[in-house]
Amino acid sequence: MATAAVIGEALAVEGWALAGVLVYAAESHGEAAAAWAALPPDTALVIMTVSAAGWLDAELASRPDIITTVLRP
Repeated sequence: MATAAVIGEALAVEGWALAGVLVYAAESHGEAAAAWAALPPDTALVIMTVSAAGWLDAELASRPDIITTVLRP
């Protein structure tokens, strides 16, 4: 079974845990990059806040097998 994750500011992502999504709170580029690096190998989907998507722009190409999407306010 594939894993879904969400990366972004805590207030925007904490509720996703109720749906069984792995939640990685990130308030900075460093925290977002660490979250990206910590994703399990079976991760298939990553949902990001707008800020996290900007912070992770360069890292996304390192895992082309992951589907990514951005939460819009």
